[in-house]
Amino acid sequence: MFDFDVLLPDTLSILSAVPLTLALAATIFVLSTIIGSLFAFIEQRRVPVLRQGVVAYKVVFKGVPMVIVIFLAYYGVPPALQFLTTLFGLEYNAHSLPNWILLVIALTACVSAFQAEIVKGALNSFDRGQADAAYSLGYTGGQMFRRILFPQVILAAIPDLANSVMVIMKALSLGFAIEVIDIFAQAQLTAALNYYYLEAFVVAVVIYMVIAYLVTFSADRAEKALRLRM
Repeated sequence: MFDFDVLLPDTLSILSAVPLTLALAATIFVLSTIIGSLFAFIEQRRVPVLRQGVVAYKVVFKGVPMVIVIFLAYYGVPPALQFLTTLFGLEYNAHSLPNWILLVIALTACVSAFQAEIVKGALNSFDRGQADAAYSLGYTGGQMFRRILFPQVILAAIPDLANSVMVIMKALSLGFAIEVIDIFAQAQLTAALNYYYLEAFVVAVVIYMVIAYLVTFSADRAEKALRLRM
């Protein structure tokens, strides 16, 4: 039977993992968006060699399960980093690298491939005739980017970027495999102490729903604000 008496202590316990989860999600989101935008611009500009490299990167990281990439980072990054530090004569124990950093590296690598597609789609939605009109009016490249291209690209990308935040939030649950405690992992640990698994996971679901609502609400507000300014 469902025990309502454990909901409050379970909620307090699981909420303790929310700050770390949000911090990791924000870090991965920012890094992957920056890298994905760079990839999208490389494809948009059709930069020789780099474009082929970006296409190959996306094929790999969109096809390989995230949990495999996490384990590859967990077992591969520390030895590789240790080799580099030894090569350059630096004294650093790469095997002491915190697991959350390895999780950020792995998920950033995966999500960047998807962010590149989002930004690429937003760039393709931009009417190049507007750029030609801006140049004819004396706009510089920087002015055209800041005043015309960037606002429209961001506006087109906001819904998909909001979705990617929630994808990252759910992907962080895979971090439990390398002992990174997010909301889901904390729910598992909490339930393991009192054996009320259903109650703990219900609390976790509610927390995820609240975060999803806040992300969606913020994205909608940002989209409306940008539309009013354009």
